Amino acid sequence: MEREETLKLIDRAQHGDKTASEQLLTDNSPLIKSVIRRYKNKGVEYDDLYQLGCVGFIKAIKNFSTAFDVRFSTYAVPMIAGEVKRFLRDDGPIKVSRGTKAAAIKIARFTEEYKHENGESPTIDVIAEKFGIEPQEAVFIMDSGRYPVSIYDSNDDNSRTLLDKLQTAENEEEKLDKMMLKKMLNDLPARDKKIILLRYFADKTQSEVARVLHVSQVQISRLENKILVKMRTEYAENG
Repeated sequence: MEREETLKLIDRAQHGDKTASEQLLTDNSPLIKSVIRRYKNKGVEYDDLYQLGCVGFIKAIKNFSTAFDVRFSTYAVPMIAGEVKRFLRDDGPIKVSRGTKAAAIKIARFTEEYKHENGESPTIDVIAEKFGIEPQEAVFIMDSGRYPVSIYDSNDDNSRTLLDKLQTAENEEEKLDKMMLKKMLNDLPARDKKIILLRYFADKTQSEVARVLHVSQVQISRLENKILVKMRTEYAENG
């Protein structure tokens, strides 16, 4: 799909056009499948993995902006992977039936689509009515799948590597980690982004950054720690 056509469909989808969302899902099905393929043999059925990938893709549609200065497909990859990894991570300690897992995934996708269209998460009653179940059962399914609605709500050491600061490992998913890092940097306010770029990409000391921004070294230290806590939290929620 051409870039301009993709951007037009994203704009329409962000304004509530379900047809545009479905078109984007269909056209990007190979992308979703290529991401979820690495998570096969993890105890989750392929169809469920695909539905999880679709949840992440829908979230990518909702949050994408041309201001990120990346292709939409590049932006979508870590979002897709993040949904799968979160489910695998959170679902691990609790063993539930395949049917309950599948229902949790469907509820998660409905929740994301509902929030996309209405600007808020659906209530338990809305979810129950949508799936023809009792509210108590809806709560049980979401809790058993450990896939709560709240995940959709809009939250000095000497290491010189920002990925180390965020406690990421250099492994086969390094590329996805770097994509996530780029997204988080693009989401930072201008001053915060400048601090991180100077500290971890230009290899400046806190004192040098302080001189550039005309503040004290103590202020830079406090700001840097605050920014890193925020980025760690975002990485944990989406990685």
